[in-house]
Amino acid sequence: MFDVAIVGFGPTGAVAAGLLGLKGVRTFVCDEQTEVYDKPRAIALDHEIMRVFQQLGIAEAIEPFMEPFTNSEFYGVDGQLIKCMSTVAPPYPLGFSPSLVFTQPAVEAVLRQRVSQMPSVQLKLGHQVTGLQTSDDAVSLTVTDAQGQRSQVTARFVIACDGASSFVRKQVGIELEDLGFDEPWLVVDVKVNDKGMAKLPKVSVQYCEPQRPCTYVIGPKNHRRWEIAINPNEDPKQMATPEATWKLLSRWLQPDEATLWRQASYQFHALVAKEWRHKRVFVAGDAAHQQPPFLGQGMCQGIRDAANLSWKLADVVRERASDALLDSYCTERKGHVTELTSRIKGIGQLVGQRDLQKARERDARLLAECGGQVQPTPRQNVQPALVGGCLDTSKHSAVGTLFPQAWIEQAASPVRMDELLGCGWRLLLQSDVDASWIQAAASAQSGLNLKVQRLNAPGFEESSGVLASWFERMGCQAALVRPDHYVYGAFNSAQDLQAALLALKA
Repeated sequence: MFDVAIVGFGPTGAVAAGLLGLKGVRTFVCDEQTEVYDKPRAIALDHEIMRVFQQLGIAEAIEPFMEPFTNSEFYGVDGQLIKCMSTVAPPYPLGFSPSLVFTQPAVEAVLRQRVSQMPSVQLKLGHQVTGLQTSDDAVSLTVTDAQGQRSQVTARFVIACDGASSFVRKQVGIELEDLGFDEPWLVVDVKVNDKGMAKLPKVSVQYCEPQRPCTYVIGPKNHRRWEIAINPNEDPKQMATPEATWKLLSRWLQPDEATLWRQASYQFHALVAKEWRHKRVFVAGDAAHQQPPFLGQGMCQGIRDAANLSWKLADVVRERASDALLDSYCTERKGHVTELTSRIKGIGQLVGQRDLQKARERDARLLAECGGQVQPTPRQNVQPALVGGCLDTSKHSAVGTLFPQAWIEQAASPVRMDELLGCGWRLLLQSDVDASWIQAAASAQSGLNLKVQRLNAPGFEESSGVLASWFERMGCQAALVRPDHYVYGAFNSAQDLQAALLALKA
């Protein structure tokens, strides 16, 4: 019997398998497809996801397929700039450029190759789950190969990463909640030649035009993407033909200036699973949520699911934690995804306003809010914190936020913090704390396998001030950080820290 079975080997399933594999958890993975889809679907990711890839040991291998995201400029009815979304300036808080574009097939191939090397992970590609039965202590899956041959796989837990039409989600009766966004759009990926590149905008653009809202994204190298609204009187299938696509692109390009890579019509949704767990079955990725692409968070959301759930499953199967820990996955991820999807929906409604008068009012309002001078807003500001779940109850503002990752000076060259401290439970202390804090930490060493690190201790001197700035901004002496890099608690007394650690052990 396996500890965990994962249905689906897309980015979410692959990351979940990889993180479980790092911990030696016996993991089964199956997917109907044998190869990575050769065209891009996701195009954007952020530094939180790169930190996960770093944990998996593939950050350097995928660098050739990454580029920093440009600013996104929003233009209104009369072609005037009304809003700008930017990235934060260095030093970067998580050790990577905060917003990136990437080539999905290449990155996914590297990820799959890494997972395939893990001894505790068994892959069955070209196999489909066609049946599921749950019991008190296990889940039995019927797995069918391309020839129709069936076999049974049993696991203590199952993660459904099998996409928007998830078979597993439907089998266990989990429903989706509609957050009220339902629009047809055409997504077009293009490889542009030098002649075409000279004509195109040098930043990403949101064309907030009522007659045809549109998004233009600068991808890596010569990859460019358009997301173009389909009007009510238009047939989505017909709009996805090369002829119709080139007609829409004629505003920017001609057929001799680029090659169509992919064009597909989609119904953009804002959907979130009502429940994220049914007994021993969990949903993740597109099986748990779907969101419009306006902030490039679709794949990111799924990988956050995997990062949140994997360490909790590993602790439970190793009997380091009770089953109750797994309920925190549902609380944390449903709340985070719902809030972020609502914010994405808000951007979509801003871009996609179809009423001319309301669009003019939107433009005037946005310009009035900034005093007529548009100020860039960092994309990272839209990310909500985790609420509830496996978090300290102190209500400190740092709780549920991502802890930073600094570059640490080493003899040969600087390294990112996680390379030194690992990705388990970590306690970071201000440089001037007294011995009582170390004594408090010692009370939890055996239960949490806690890594304790004092700032600016020998061998741990940061070069950029990222950690020092964070502690000053948060006004605390200590930060207890979870394996997924979220802050469990922030403390200003050793007694409060000790109480929190003892509660975690219990």
